[in-house]
Amino acid sequence: MDAKNTCCFTGHRRIPADDLPAVAAALRREVLRLCREEGITVFLSGGALGFDTLAAETVLAIADEIPGVSLVIVRPCADQTRGWNARDAARYDAILSRASEVVTLAPAYRPGCMQARNRYLVEHSGVCLCYLTEKTGGTAYTVRYAAARGLPVINTAPAKPDLLSGL
Repeated sequence: MDAKNTCCFTGHRRIPADDLPAVAAALRREVLRLCREEGITVFLSGGALGFDTLAAETVLAIADEIPGVSLVIVRPCADQTRGWNARDAARYDAILSRASEVVTLAPAYRPGCMQARNRYLVEHSGVCLCYLTEKTGGTAYTVRYAAARGLPVINTAPAKPDLLSGL
């Protein structure tokens, strides 16, 4: 995996229903642009609920249209879906089955494994595509880390691009 042709995703687990169509459209538009204009072919998703799931499914749909586009799921732990409901776990399993690769960072949940996953995503990417609406939390941490490492960061949140300047 070459970071210069790789994009990671980070985003909140909850996307308001009113924002979902705009976020999904912005996500698809940016993934297509990155593929066509920037030569990005590998996309890393952390496999979490919410934005990560939306991003993974978007990449899989685009991979059906553009040969050579691949999805890598970076799991913080093998038991990532512990506590998830059956519908979400089935959706996750469907994504895993279609991913080009699955990287698992720990055999079971342990404190710090989510942050290790977020750092891995950034350290193996050349650009970060996010859904950021808050200045605190795991997504904000990951976006700050990406920016500190010099990655371009693109925010798909409607009317929230100004959040990036405050991080």
